[in-house]
Amino acid sequence: MSRFKKLSHAVWHCTYHIVWTPKYRYRILEGEIKNEVENCIRMFSGQKGCTIEELNVQFDHVHLLVMVPPKVSISDLMGILKGRTAIRVFNKFKYLKQKPYWGNHLWSKGYCVDTVGLDAEMIKRYVKFQENQDKREGQ
Repeated sequence: MSRFKKLSHAVWHCTYHIVWTPKYRYRILEGEIKNEVENCIRMFSGQKGCTIEELNVQFDHVHLLVMVPPKVSISDLMGILKGRTAIRVFNKFKYLKQKPYWGNHLWSKGYCVDTVGLDAEMIKRYVKFQENQDKREGQ
């Protein structure tokens, strides 16, 4: 089975490591809140066609390793994940919204994202192999 996925006009493997935190990095992501956040992330990622490879919700931050189709931008995905999970968490756990420091925002403003790519040496070998393969086929 190939690690690449296919769309109608693209073959892709776009994996990202994304990290974000609750507002003020409060340590609230435990128990039922943690379960709700995990369920929301899985559900909303799936709706956008993303595949979660790893998800780790810790007390004060979330790690997500996810394959994202090229038609979905990371900023759109994060807007959906952070926005919709906040709405669901605040609706389910109303006592969080009563705290004056939230201001109707569960998550801090930013996030960290890093691409998880293939090994550069492996790509160089592949390109070199393709060059040699084309030369052989041309003869």
